[in-house]
Amino acid sequence: MSTSSPEAVKKLLENMQTDLRSLSMECKKKFPPVKEAAESGIVKIKTIAARNTDILAALKENSSEVVQPFLMGCGTKEPKITQLCLAAIQRLMSHEVVSEAAAGNIINMLWQLMENGLEELKLLQTVLVLLTTNTVVHDEVLSKAIVLCFRLHFTKDNITNNTAAATVRQVVTVVFERMVAEDERFKGIVEQPPPVQGNTNRRSVSTLRPSAKDAYMLFQDLCQLVNADAPYWLVGMTEMTRTFGLELLESVLNDFPGVFLQHQEFSFLLKERVCPLVIKLFSPNIKFRQGSTSAASPAPVEKPYFPICMRLLRVVSVLIKHFYSLLVTECEIFLSLLVKFLDGEKPQWLRAVAVESVHRLCVQPHLLRSFCQSYDMKQHSTKVFRDIVNALGSFIQSLFIVPNAGNTAAITAPAGGSGSGAQGTAQGGPGTGGVSGNLTTQAAFEYRGTWIPLMTVSVQGSAKATYLEMLDKVEPPSIPEGYAMSVAFSALLDLVRGITSMIERELAVEEEAAAEFRETRPDQEWQPQPGAHLVWEEMVSACWCGLLAALSLLLDASTDETATENILKAELTMASLCGRLGLVTPRDAFITAICKASLPPHYALTVLSSNAANLSSKAYSIQGQSVQIISPSSESHQQVVAVGQPLTAQPQGTVVLTAKNIQCMRTLLNLAHCHGAVLGTSWQLVLATLQHLVWILGLKPGLGGALKPGRAVEGPSTVLTTAVMTDLPVISNILSRLFESSQYLDDVSLHHLINALCSLSLEAMEMAYGNNKEPSLFAVAKLLETGLVNMDRIEILWRPLTGHLLEKVCQHPNSRMREWGAEALTALIKAGLAYKHDPPLAQNQRLQLLLLNPLKELSNVLHADIRQKQLESVLQILQSQGDSLGPGWPLVLGVIGAIRNDQGESLIRTAFQCLQLVVTDFLPTMPCTCLQIVVDVAGSFGLQNQELNISLTSIGLLWNISDYFFQRGEAITQELEREEEALQKQAQEKGETLNRPFHPAPPFDCLWLCLYAKLGELCVDPRPAVRKSAGQTLFSTIAAHGTLLQQPTWHIVVWKVLFHLLHCVRTSSTTADKEKIESGGGNILIHHSRDTAEKQWAETWVLTLAGVARIFNTRRYLLQQLGDFFEAWEVLLNHIQSAALSKNNEVSLAALKSFQEILQIVTPVKDSDKAGDALAAMGVPAVLIDPLSASGPGRPLVRSDSLVERLTRYNGAELQAPPPGEESALEDSALWWSAWNTWYRTGTDSTRPPGGPTEKLSFIPSQPFLTALIQIFPALYQHIKANFSMEDLKKLGVILHGAVSVPISSDASPFILPSYTEAVLTSLQEAVLTALDVLQKAICVGPENLQVMYPAIFEQLLLFVEFSCKPPQYGRMETKHVANAKYNQAEWVALNYVPFAERSLEVLVDLYHKTACHKAVINEKVLQNIIKALRMPLGLKYACPSESTWKLAVSSLLKVLSIGLPVARQHASSGKFDTMWPELASAFEDFLFTKSTPPDNLSIQEFQKNEAIDVEVVQLISSEILPFANFIPKDFVGQIMAMLNKGSIHSQSPSFTEAEIDVRMREEFSKVCFETLLQFSFSNKVSTPQEGYISRMALSVLLKRSQDVLRRYVEDERLSGHCPLPRQQVTEIIFVLKAISTLMDSLKKTKPENVDGNTWAQVIALYPTLVECITCSSSEVSSALKEALGPFKDFMQPPVSRVQNGES
Repeated sequence: MSTSSPEAVKKLLENMQTDLRSLSMECKKKFPPVKEAAESGIVKIKTIAARNTDILAALKENSSEVVQPFLMGCGTKEPKITQLCLAAIQRLMSHEVVSEAAAGNIINMLWQLMENGLEELKLLQTVLVLLTTNTVVHDEVLSKAIVLCFRLHFTKDNITNNTAAATVRQVVTVVFERMVAEDERFKGIVEQPPPVQGNTNRRSVSTLRPSAKDAYMLFQDLCQLVNADAPYWLVGMTEMTRTFGLELLESVLNDFPGVFLQHQEFSFLLKERVCPLVIKLFSPNIKFRQGSTSAASPAPVEKPYFPICMRLLRVVSVLIKHFYSLLVTECEIFLSLLVKFLDGEKPQWLRAVAVESVHRLCVQPHLLRSFCQSYDMKQHSTKVFRDIVNALGSFIQSLFIVPNAGNTAAITAPAGGSGSGAQGTAQGGPGTGGVSGNLTTQAAFEYRGTWIPLMTVSVQGSAKATYLEMLDKVEPPSIPEGYAMSVAFSALLDLVRGITSMIERELAVEEEAAAEFRETRPDQEWQPQPGAHLVWEEMVSACWCGLLAALSLLLDASTDETATENILKAELTMASLCGRLGLVTPRDAFITAICKASLPPHYALTVLSSNAANLSSKAYSIQGQSVQIISPSSESHQQVVAVGQPLTAQPQGTVVLTAKNIQCMRTLLNLAHCHGAVLGTSWQLVLATLQHLVWILGLKPGLGGALKPGRAVEGPSTVLTTAVMTDLPVISNILSRLFESSQYLDDVSLHHLINALCSLSLEAMEMAYGNNKEPSLFAVAKLLETGLVNMDRIEILWRPLTGHLLEKVCQHPNSRMREWGAEALTALIKAGLAYKHDPPLAQNQRLQLLLLNPLKELSNVLHADIRQKQLESVLQILQSQGDSLGPGWPLVLGVIGAIRNDQGESLIRTAFQCLQLVVTDFLPTMPCTCLQIVVDVAGSFGLQNQELNISLTSIGLLWNISDYFFQRGEAITQELEREEEALQKQAQEKGETLNRPFHPAPPFDCLWLCLYAKLGELCVDPRPAVRKSAGQTLFSTIAAHGTLLQQPTWHIVVWKVLFHLLHCVRTSSTTADKEKIESGGGNILIHHSRDTAEKQWAETWVLTLAGVARIFNTRRYLLQQLGDFFEAWEVLLNHIQSAALSKNNEVSLAALKSFQEILQIVTPVKDSDKAGDALAAMGVPAVLIDPLSASGPGRPLVRSDSLVERLTRYNGAELQAPPPGEESALEDSALWWSAWNTWYRTGTDSTRPPGGPTEKLSFIPSQPFLTALIQIFPALYQHIKANFSMEDLKKLGVILHGAVSVPISSDASPFILPSYTEAVLTSLQEAVLTALDVLQKAICVGPENLQVMYPAIFEQLLLFVEFSCKPPQYGRMETKHVANAKYNQAEWVALNYVPFAERSLEVLVDLYHKTACHKAVINEKVLQNIIKALRMPLGLKYACPSESTWKLAVSSLLKVLSIGLPVARQHASSGKFDTMWPELASAFEDFLFTKSTPPDNLSIQEFQKNEAIDVEVVQLISSEILPFANFIPKDFVGQIMAMLNKGSIHSQSPSFTEAEIDVRMREEFSKVCFETLLQFSFSNKVSTPQEGYISRMALSVLLKRSQDVLRRYVEDERLSGHCPLPRQQVTEIIFVLKAISTLMDSLKKTKPENVDGNTWAQVIALYPTLVECITCSSSEVSSALKEALGPFKDFMQPPVSRVQNGES
């Protein structure tokens, strides 16, 4: 309820009336005037209440009257009345109804009471109420009231004193509050201040408003009082204390700084009065030196007085805090004093309060900044800020070094020691519990034997002082041990915390502004205010040395984990701040300090020691005190938590790590983790230290580079306590997180980190050289981790990262080091590829290539383990990212293909696995431009010689690849052509030509060509299995997929691939080694047909040639459309020829097979036989050689017997180009002639016999070869028959003859030769005959002009017929006949030529049968030649090698004659057969009367068969020759007659030989001869005298013969007596007798005029001889004689008429 509400007013009126009534009651007796006044007062109040609406205002107006009764009451000095009155007055005051006048009266009345010492407390209360409830009291009244309070403060009563003191404080506050309120009221009104006439007059307060004037006067008098001068305004003061005055000053300055800052008058007071006062009062403290005697100084030295000193320091604190800006110079003095008070020579208590004051400053960073700006940054000014920090440092140092003179026990007592120490602690530290006994280890610092406990003195960031607050103490208190240290320590920490957080806040604001600026105006450059930065840098520069000195010392001395933590935190924040401000030296210094603290004492780490050396040279002197950066003391009483090995090149002893080391390590990790961005070059320090710690703790890198606790490999094993064991995972985790956090670093910082890691790694590598000690893998592992977490910007760190790993680590001799290098590198590459980049890798080719490049570079490392790792990772990359490699394929394939033969199998095997994966899974996903690389790589696996199976499998892969090309042909073509266009464009822009293999061919064809070229290389691999496989694959692919190639590409295939391959194979085969290969490695046995390199190459040659031939065969049409098919054909034939002539049966035979293959091509029949086309009619092959393309590189020169020459030979005229449409036919004919030439050369060379017997080693072609050769002819002939000339036929004959003459090697003979008795032809002989057969058939149906060739064929056949009796010689080679050759003795065995000769004879007869009448056959005397040839077997007869021969010869002769004689007769007149007759006669003679004897074992049946043959011959004579005697030369007939005669009668001479006996046995033969003779003797029609002559001659011969035989018989019979004559003779006589009877019959039948007279005479002359024979004893002879004598009865009567004999 407010005081002005009606209820309140009503209540007030009631209360006042009650008070007045009470007063009148009390004063009724003793003080009547008072009573009256009271009563009139009641009336007055009632009146006021009745008359006024605003009662309170009315009351205030009349307040003097209203108050009067009460004042009078107080005047009675009666306690009860006084109390009542004071209460009533207070009630009035509280309702603010007291006017100024009334107030003055009240104060006067109170003054009287005070002087009388009455109701002192009530007085104070009343004054307070009066001054606080309203502002009516001013000027002198006010001063009187204040003085009243002061006076009461100095009474004898303690309670009054204290109350008065409080009241004074409150009143002083009220005065200033009024001023503040007044200023508020006038805030908006700008007054024109009157001009100030110089500030000389101290009381120049005319410019001030009332309240302000009061305040001014009050403050001025306070200064006067403290300075022991008389007050101006507070009149009536009796006494005053300095301490109280200082307190009041302090409170005003502290509570109302605004007043002094806003009003010049007040500022003036500060400067002119307060500061000089303070400095004056400080003087005893400054001059005083502890321990110096007064005798030394001339004037007596005033001792410092604690209460004053302490209050002065408080005032100074306030002045500095609030009025620093006004009092710059003064503050400089204050601060310098403060620093001096920290000196060791000052009393302990003084140092303590000074430290507390410094602490107060330290928690005000803005203030510190101002110091820095005002002093440190000005020239010729004290470096105040630096001095403060350094002073703190020195102070701390001095506490350790200088023992406390006043409290020795406390300092030297150890932790739980002597009572006094413990007591001191307990009293002193409000926050510290007393230490009793050894229950707890107290937080403390300990350094070189000095032990200083640490107490909690204030909450961080606030300077809660203990001694500055001891306002009641008069004597200096005793300072507990460790208090000063604790405050100084807090001050240091707060200083660091304050400065760093302030600067960091401001930095953050600036960065925000910068970011905003960049957003709004991206085009402009942000310019920070340089001033701010300079201040920050100056602050740090000024304080860092002192801080570092102090903190390092404290860190070394600290035994408490929390304290250590705080120190480390301070060092860390300083390091980070220096980093942010770019102050490298201080940053490195702080970091070095942390690093050193992390490592065991005196640990040799070069990075740190060099840095420390730099720093220790900077010792800072502070006003004569030197601040040394103290080196750590070794004898620290710390808990040892780990023992490990130092990381050095040479193993040394062990080192220990303490809990504090681990704590420092964690700070270091924290630093790196949170402030990595500002570490810059000091990463090196940090990481080096961490590396050593990690090593000592035995952490080893695991997967992904994270460090895990591992075993130390050698030396004394690392010993870890359980405490640190539980810490290790945490540490290793933090370590990993540290590198994970590198993803938040900016690019520059990241580079610093990477560089630091690289140089660390280099050191570790240096150390690992030359020994196989476990290396430190920290750096490599962390490089890996860093790379992995920074994948999103991997580009910027990729090169330094991978460069280091590649060039240094992966090439290191230490295998563990190397292995990790490779592990790191491959892990990075795999991660890089797997990472989801933005934009994705597929669209960022450059990045992808960048990532893959190091993988490729690894191929240059020679260590197998590295390559193994590389290939394994390629395998993994393929398995995981194979689909998305895109442009990275060339690199990956490059890696797979970078195999060398010196690398060992396992590497090649791994690489090959990769390749297999690529070929099976990834061909469709890779760019088509890479397919060529795949082919190359697969090829290189084929060519490696470490692992045969891989070579073979890779050839299989090439086949798969070719299949893929085939299936995806169209897509690949399109993509490649697009690519080609792009490249073409680029090349044109650069003005270069496009350079790729097989360039003019289209790109898809080039792909095929590369594939073929690779297979071609493999076809000449040294290993037979590879050659074979590659060859088969090459030809299969060309066969299967060749259709895809464009026509011009075939040109390249033929010349660059196929012929090139043939050439290489030929060269290799001809130069191959003939040494025997023992075995094929391992236990594989090699077949004898492959046991030399030469034989193995032979197989390759065979395969290759066959393959090429097959392609020529199957792709004939396609190839013929190429311009230079003819040259190609010639080259191919040339290859076939050289293979055929090679001295290897297998090759030569295969060559012929290929030859056959390319010839079995049927060309479609062209209508080339049109009449009128002269050229075609002649069958002249056309020459279509493009003059430009004819002799390009790789084309053979046309051989001497080229088409052109041949044509000119045929035509003899200039050639015109053939008409269109004829070309291919002519072209074909040229091809065939080319083939014929090849065949001819091959045949000639292979069948030419060796020169002399010396040529032992000369190569003799095998039978299958020759057979094949000859078998080619028929097919070939079909195509060349049109122009096959006599000359060609002769060439053929030579070859056929040669081929047949070749002997067989003895080891082959059992397989080829039939047993001797079988009359079978070898296939070669068959072939020869077939060839001739084909020829003669062709001639038969061919045009007239061909038939000239018949004789030549006969001649050839006749040559063969001769072989039956006279086997051919092969040069001068010794051949043995099979019959008498034991196989192993003779090297060469001649064939059994009989069956061949016989078959030839049959063919001949057959042919003659067909051709006897041909002009050529007649002209060339074929018949004569046949007879001549047959003479030999006929003559030999039984002496022939085979009996069948002469039999066949006879039968053939008979057949031939049966056909030939009529022809001969027909042409008798032409004389073309003249020479034949004598031959024929001789042939008959030789045969019928052979000189050879039949074999002994000839059976009768056989003999009779043979005789029958003879008979046949005679019959032929009788039927075919004698009847036509008139067409036959006389002498011939004579010879025949003589022969018949000889055959019909065997004239027996006394000395007959066995042969004649044999002959005599041919009874039948003789009979036929005789009959023939007879038949021709009496032929009825004597058409010519010639014929008659034959008959006569025949008859006379016969009779003469008969006469002889009979005579001889009679004679023999007589001689033999009773012995029977030999059978032959008996037979002969019987035959003769029969012949005579036959003759008689003939004569009887013949017309008499035909018989010559002489004949009759001779016949009759026989009679007596016959009669002689009657005496013979043989019955057979008798009966024959009877037969013979019978016809003679016709001669018993003379003939009817005598005819003249027919001689003309």
